[in-house]
Amino acid sequence: MIQFSKDFLKILKIEKGLAENSILSYKRDLAKYHAFIENRQRIDNIANVSQRNLRAYVRYLNAENISPNSIKRAISCIRNYHQFLVSEGKMDNNPALQIDTPKVARKLPNVLSVEEIDKILHFIPKKAPMAKRDIAIFEMMYSCGLRVTELCNFKMSNILWDSEMVRVDGKGGRQRFVPIGPIARTNLKNYINKERPALIKKNPNIPELFLSRNGNKLTRMMIWILLKKWTSTAEITKEVSPHTLRHSFATHLLEGGADLRSVQEMLGHADISTTQIYTHLDKEHLKEVHRTFHPRFD
Repeated sequence: MIQFSKDFLKILKIEKGLAENSILSYKRDLAKYHAFIENRQRIDNIANVSQRNLRAYVRYLNAENISPNSIKRAISCIRNYHQFLVSEGKMDNNPALQIDTPKVARKLPNVLSVEEIDKILHFIPKKAPMAKRDIAIFEMMYSCGLRVTELCNFKMSNILWDSEMVRVDGKGGRQRFVPIGPIARTNLKNYINKERPALIKKNPNIPELFLSRNGNKLTRMMIWILLKKWTSTAEITKEVSPHTLRHSFATHLLEGGADLRSVQEMLGHADISTTQIYTHLDKEHLKEVHRTFHPRFD
């Protein structure tokens, strides 16, 4: 069975073009699933898995207090896995097709106000070590709506200065072009001209734009730690992550009158329904404005 999962993961990587993080998630889900059917269901041949076994697995995940969202992702992975096995002639039918997944309530993402973002950026001391880098990072994430992985992988060659755009290598190998505003461009130039030259000496051939003190590519965790540091300094009490800047980017665009399709394009969402969650946030903003300013709320 282990070889089947390896073959499946290889297909996902080569033919489907899934990102490394997605591949790792699939790998973890499959390892847990295999361990369950082998150790708890005593099945040593994948072709013998039935709907009954899969329903038992869903009950097991529920008993483990796995979130509905994670269970839904795990069953989706297993459904695709069994479909692959059917296509390879290893099974006659897909037992996961009729398995229901938990209903997941769409959680509205946390969003910072424009004033809160300004406060965080202004609280980064201009003379602090790596201050120009940190300001450039968060200005760029907010200006362009980048995912944290996209920022970590962003290369110098992805900046299109003449057209005032950046080229973003997104999920699944999809590439998009996003405008970058004047404030973000200015801070980016400050970092590139005044801080990056000293960092690049330690690792001359590295193509990534944002580097650590040792000249290495920044990791997602390092970005998260930096944001937590400056958010705490600015005394922002909301739960903030790098993705909060992306949520804020989308919400502020819609509040300002941007159309949904353009926001979808800039975020790199394959499906516009993913972008539509931000319209709910925009409606909450409208209701708040109504509550604040309508005379009948006095």
